[in-house]
Amino acid sequence: MTTEPTYRRGDSGPAVAAIRERLARLGLIDAGAIPAQGEPVFDEAVETAVRHFQQTRRTTVDGVVTPGTMRLLEEASWRLGDRDLVPADEPPFGDDVAELQRSLLTLGFDCGRVNGAYDPITVTAVREFQRNVGLAATGVTDLPTVQALNRLNRRMAHGGLLHAMRESEAIQSAGPALPGKTLVLDPGHGGPDTGVSAGGLIEAEVVFDIADRVKTRLEKLSVTTYMSHGPGGSPDDRRRAEKANELGADLLISLHCDAHTNPAASGVAAFYYGNDRFGHSSPTGERFAGLVQREVTARTGLANLGTHGMTWDVLRYTQMPAVRIELGYLTSPHDAALLASQRFRESCADAIVVAVQRLYLPPESDAPTGVLRLAELRAH
Repeated sequence: MTTEPTYRRGDSGPAVAAIRERLARLGLIDAGAIPAQGEPVFDEAVETAVRHFQQTRRTTVDGVVTPGTMRLLEEASWRLGDRDLVPADEPPFGDDVAELQRSLLTLGFDCGRVNGAYDPITVTAVREFQRNVGLAATGVTDLPTVQALNRLNRRMAHGGLLHAMRESEAIQSAGPALPGKTLVLDPGHGGPDTGVSAGGLIEAEVVFDIADRVKTRLEKLSVTTYMSHGPGGSPDDRRRAEKANELGADLLISLHCDAHTNPAASGVAAFYYGNDRFGHSSPTGERFAGLVQREVTARTGLANLGTHGMTWDVLRYTQMPAVRIELGYLTSPHDAALLASQRFRESCADAIVVAVQRLYLPPESDAPTGVLRLAELRAH
């Protein structure tokens, strides 16, 4: 398997020149700031600009241009109208698509979430818009379609609000009962990609074990539960999201462990799809992340590091609410000792399952954090 290149401070060459050019077009570095030798170098200014770009994109901030960051830099170069957006098996991605999606939502056309992917649900919304304005319903976002959007988009409604209402309605209409619902569990890493190794533990093995415990509990509650992959597999995050979409899942839960150079770093954090740049997020994902976070900390004693909006692919490309949970730091002696404990893993599994049930309960039927037990769920 070919590994795509990664670029960091000290590197040079044509790829670094392209990175500098894209950062300059975004106004993040001075286009004329070339080192004295004339060599395009990945210097401190470039690293600072990359960190700033990653921060604005709500992705991992490390100052390193991975293939994922390179893709985001390419997406950022497009504006709506720069190109025709054509339906394809491998959909176009870019900020122009995100602008289109935001406009469609503002006008009341359901294209799912603002994720910058010209996916089938977005194409369907474009066709519906074209029919409504008297254009040929080709699904191609061409110049006449963009012009019609610009004429009608009065910015009087808020697409994020419309999407929030749809997500909330989907949860309410699903009812409180768990039987009949479909959930995808996504243990991080897998196969040759083992994730973090520290404290005598391997991330992929820990999270797969916890995911398996969650699966067993959910199946006893008649929830149709799938794993995004087996222990020997490691599809990329976008493929994991696509599988959840294909299965028609109601929720996706991705499980990971964290690491840090400082062994004092400790605790659990939960992440949902949140994109400040386009003013769009998954409100149900945010609520679910909060429920999981509070249940895990209440039942395990891990420090609460809060919930955060991010644009990682597994959150960005799922059509259902999704969360990613970082269940402690393997580099923390305190957290590693807990993660090695069977009792702790059982408590994590209980917490996640209870959080799933609490997501669907109406407010008047919900219980305080940390007190609802699995036996009570089975009694319903």
